[in-house]
Amino acid sequence: MEFLVASAIGLMTSVGVFLVLRARTFPVIIGLTFLSYAVNVFLFATGRLVIDQPPIIGAAAHGYADPLPQALVLTAIVISFGMSALIVVLALRAFLETGSDSVEVEEAERASSNGARPAAES
Repeated sequence: MEFLVASAIGLMTSVGVFLVLRARTFPVIIGLTFLSYAVNVFLFATGRLVIDQPPIIGAAAHGYADPLPQALVLTAIVISFGMSALIVVLALRAFLETGSDSVEVEEAERASSNGARPAAES
């Protein structure tokens, strides 16, 4: 079971990184969502979750469930939802301003990175 969870975390992380490195805004948003899912599953997996145990230690309880991973994941879900909404609005605004969702490098930036002068200044 641990191999399956670790494989799922690795797969979601690799897909997320691959999509974040794309040159369009929508795959970047989906990639960040995959990365947040991978982090949430990782937090659950490190929490040593148990079934049918109370979250508070009592006299009659033989064991307890650690409430910290659940609280961390719940907080991470809320934060990732808010950040995803912000990124979608920013991407939509950029699309409406430019008419395209691709990230294009300017010719001047390409020339300056190569050490040459831009064609317009020659």
